Amino acid sequence: MAKLRVAGFLALALLTAELTVAAEEASLSLLNEVQYSSSLTTAGQPHEAELRAISDAGFQRVIFLAFNDHKNALKNEDRIVRSLGMEYFHIPVIWDAPTIRDFDNFASLMLTSEKTLVHCEVNFRASVFGFLYQIIYRGMPIDEARSRLNNIWIPNSTWEGYITAVLLDKGIDYEPDWPPSSLEKTH
Repeated sequence: MAKLRVAGFLALALLTAELTVAAEEASLSLLNEVQYSSSLTTAGQPHEAELRAISDAGFQRVIFLAFNDHKNALKNEDRIVRSLGMEYFHIPVIWDAPTIRDFDNFASLMLTSEKTLVHCEVNFRASVFGFLYQIIYRGMPIDEARSRLNNIWIPNSTWEGYITAVLLDKGIDYEPDWPPSSLEKTH
């Protein structure tokens, strides 16, 4: 009888662990969401209820890469995120003039293993930063990262130039996909 209880308990614990992992890896249905890895998701501007879902999904940190005066910005996002027990970082990246320093600031925050949501207004900036981070620091093949990025948008000439500059700065040879082979989606 005791062996049966132990076996039942172990089966229940295993099922609970599998459900927890599945829930943590499930899509949050955020605007233009890209899950680059189990610890890095990028998206467009989340609403307050979505931030609660992000916290409930085990995220420990939110990094915001746009300016907080865009038309869809969430008022007091920093306070909301912190009230949910997550860390909040803001790196305002100028849309038409991103810098290598912007990426380096982002990467320095990402060098821990915390589960992180990176977002901007519509996930153009954030998806590029996620693309670069996965290639440079996590060894994701460029084609795989590019496929995930292009599910959201095809970077315009400014952002394709930025991708090339950051990768070259980090010693990675890169042939830009410019002009794009399909129609360009722009900001």
